[in-house]
Amino acid sequence: MNTTLTTTPDPDPDATPTTRIQAHYNSIKKLGCWTEARRFEVRVRRGSVVLDLRSPHIEDGDIEIDVALDHSMVKILVPEDADVDHWDLRYTGRGRVKDWTGHNGEGRRVRITGELRHAEIRVHRGGIATLSAMFSREYVKDVRRAHKDGTFPTVDDPTRVA
Repeated sequence: MNTTLTTTPDPDPDATPTTRIQAHYNSIKKLGCWTEARRFEVRVRRGSVVLDLRSPHIEDGDIEIDVALDHSMVKILVPEDADVDHWDLRYTGRGRVKDWTGHNGEGRRVRITGELRHAEIRVHRGGIATLSAMFSREYVKDVRRAHKDGTFPTVDDPTRVA
């Protein structure tokens, strides 16, 4: 099993750093306030990745996600009013983007590019994103930490101050 998470600075010092996530035959969940980057490269082969993009720590501007998925699933947790643009995705075999709300808002733009090979991207917004985060081991750990510290959990709602 191979799992990698790296942040690499671009040669241009004014450019935002790119966070690379790689999962082969594995599952990765990045929930809560885990990054400040706006650019992501996601490579998954026969695995799954959950990306929480609801954090207020993510810099202002569009979020760009470049994917290369092979027999995999990527779940993206976004705010209710996010504008998800997947026009530039290439599909090989069966692949699709599942966005059950069916409408984009006027909020932050999330642009998804790359290629899907027998894979899918699931977009969870608002309350469904909260439930997706809550049904995880990371949430249980966060609740225990919050109880011990006398604070509030932040995995379910990253906009809440710890």
